[in-house]
Amino acid sequence: MPAQLSNAADEAYAATRERIISGALAGGTLLSEVEVGADLGLSRTPVHEAFLRLAAEQFLTLIPRRGAVVSPVTATEAADVLAMRQAIESASARQVFAAGGPSAEFRELIERNLARQAGLAADADVDGFVEADDEFHLLAVRASNNPIAARFYELLRGRQQRLRNVLLRIDPGTFPASHDDHQRLAACLFAGEHEEYERLLEAHLARYQGAI
Repeated sequence: MPAQLSNAADEAYAATRERIISGALAGGTLLSEVEVGADLGLSRTPVHEAFLRLAAEQFLTLIPRRGAVVSPVTATEAADVLAMRQAIESASARQVFAAGGPSAEFRELIERNLARQAGLAADADVDGFVEADDEFHLLAVRASNNPIAARFYELLRGRQQRLRNVLLRIDPGTFPASHDDHQRLAACLFAGEHEEYERLLEAHLARYQGAI
């Protein structure tokens, strides 16, 4: 694929994927390659390539000669994503505890994240809080210094973000509760309270169950 076409396909892919993850394009929405291309100022060919990539990631279902439909988030997918999140986050936490806790660098990053969450929750800033929520959990995983865990977690991020957007936009009132959960999780991580951390993490992720 020529470089110019590849760049255009990347642009169409990133823009469409972001709209799906943010909830701007809801499940069941019919997308036309021509219309998406017109919105982005691109020809149909790079949009087609973008649709193929998104279909491979199960964000879209292709419909011959019509375009594509945004795949809805199913209860089964949500449960599977949450199960994988818990597995990766729990395994990462065990490594953090075995190492005597997170490094000073990660402690500072987590504390700064929590302070930012507090302001975003007070402002009911959905986009900002979703981003900070994601960052908190990613920091907890990266604190394990396990690049394989971090890589697998990165692969789940798009689906995780989509779930967060669904839940937090349905009920922004969950912001304070989520922030409180994060504060308690961080306190356990810093204090070496492994069993309590596991209990809190399970309860925290259970908030997403049934939201779909």
